[in-house]
Amino acid sequence: MDKALARKRHDKLAPYWALVLLVLGMTGISTIYFDLGPFWSGYVLDMTGPAWNYILFRGLFTGWADNIWTRFFTPTRTLVFFLLVCFSIEALQFFQVYDSTYDPWDLLAYVSILIPLYLADVGVKSGKR
Repeated sequence: MDKALARKRHDKLAPYWALVLLVLGMTGISTIYFDLGPFWSGYVLDMTGPAWNYILFRGLFTGWADNIWTRFFTPTRTLVFFLLVCFSIEALQFFQVYDSTYDPWDLLAYVSILIPLYLADVGVKSGKR
């Protein structure tokens, strides 16, 4: 894709990514302040945390930037990085490396929003949307 077209598309969609970032961040942080049941306290932050960090790492919420950071953190590299981190955390819990509770459902929670964001990012970047 032409760089000028990619830049224009990125800048046009940045406010929407910023809104998604804000909603995910506020939802995730609110799990600390509100007790809305076991699903809320057990999985919502696991769902929103990797997703809002994906948007942050990719710089989707701000104007176009072409630098070492954005060239390294391509959509696929960013996804793989977050999957490795999330699954490593669960592996450490499984092997009781630190005091925590292993929950295999956390693995599904991690990818439940992260994968759709990745697909939206790739679809937007390739011009399919």
